Amino acid sequence: MSHDITTLEQLEALYGQPTERALRKEIDHLNEDYQAFVRASPFVVLASAGAQGLDCSPKGDPAGFVQILDQRTLAVPDRPGNNRVDNLRNIIGDPRVSLLFIIPGVGETLRVNGRAVISADPALLARFETRGKLPRSVIVVTVEAAYFHCSKSIVRSALWDPAAQVERASLPTPGAMHHRLSGGSFDGEAYDRELPQRTQATLY
Repeated sequence: MSHDITTLEQLEALYGQPTERALRKEIDHLNEDYQAFVRASPFVVLASAGAQGLDCSPKGDPAGFVQILDQRTLAVPDRPGNNRVDNLRNIIGDPRVSLLFIIPGVGETLRVNGRAVISADPALLARFETRGKLPRSVIVVTVEAAYFHCSKSIVRSALWDPAAQVERASLPTPGAMHHRLSGGSFDGEAYDRELPQRTQATLY
């Protein structure tokens, strides 16, 4: 006997219906409350899907780095990374995206679903100049749905509890992971030794 849930009827029988309160918090724009979350967030996770697969990319900068162009439009700078540009490839093929705004010390999160385009408009890029550097592109998201999540997942995970923080030394270093992934040909120790300086030099 299979215990897999494969139909909406099975799913709804298991979970029931959402409350009116849960439905009411979803709106098709960013009201003043939701805009406050965007402005306070220094970290966003952007999810996308395309022919080559799924992607979930972290984006971070000082709080407010995602700019609100209007109640229905957000602009996200694409800072230097590993040049895989998985999310940008996905957006070209399928504009649907979802963003999760996270604020340190705050239990609630904000999710925004919408459709994105990639812009290299010089005037738009200039809005995101940092340390004399411009992003190569800006992801412009047209908001279709926005709603906040309650704090239960943050509370359960103790994400902001200092006592729950993991010691970095207990995990493999980036260099060690590259070393093993390369079959031993990559100089992981040199990579780790140079990483702090390289990270600061290539932030923007």
